[in-house]
Amino acid sequence: MSERLLNILADSFTKILIPGLTMTIPLTVLSFSFALVIAVITAMIQFSKIHILKDLARFYIWVIRGTPVLVQLYMLFYGLPSLGIVLDPFPSAVIVFSINEGAYMAETVRAALESVPKGQIEAGYCVGMSYLQIMRRIVLPQAFKTAFPPLSNSLIALVKETSLAANITVLEMFMATQRIVARTYEPLALYFEVGLIYLFFSTVLTKFQHMGEKKLNAAGY
Repeated sequence: MSERLLNILADSFTKILIPGLTMTIPLTVLSFSFALVIAVITAMIQFSKIHILKDLARFYIWVIRGTPVLVQLYMLFYGLPSLGIVLDPFPSAVIVFSINEGAYMAETVRAALESVPKGQIEAGYCVGMSYLQIMRRIVLPQAFKTAFPPLSNSLIALVKETSLAANITVLEMFMATQRIVARTYEPLALYFEVGLIYLFFSTVLTKFQHMGEKKLNAAGY
């Protein structure tokens, strides 16, 4: 490896890492938080007996899971201005990733809810609990343990999916790397470098996932 290339990699490291810390991570955290709210609400609707809302929830999941996230990004950021609705790149990315990830996570949460024995739900009704009380006190705590590993996997996947935000001019890690590549003409080394940084972020999150699973098992949830 030439001295020039080593200097480029050393100089580019912080220029890639800083957008990762200031843009990629906040984008991931915000999108995942909103997606989790969407997922829980959508799963609870599917778990309920209100058929109209269940059909709407299933339609939402069908549409979002059936279309590429890149198309959704383009529709929101480049398509809505034709209707007079203009959004900045970062909030556009948060909205799309939240809605997209929420559809996938909703199925995870729904499966976790359905894994709770129906007898416990019936017992809750017998003691006079409402539907929301049963969900909050009986179903959700047990479902959370079941859903924790796949939801953690969704979070890790979302970190990598945020690279697609570069297509709507969000200055995250991948776009920062593209700009450096355009200036230095060293695509292989620089894309390898940003790949290592994504790998580092994913590894840290994987460690937190394992810690969380151990704590849940120790708490007996």
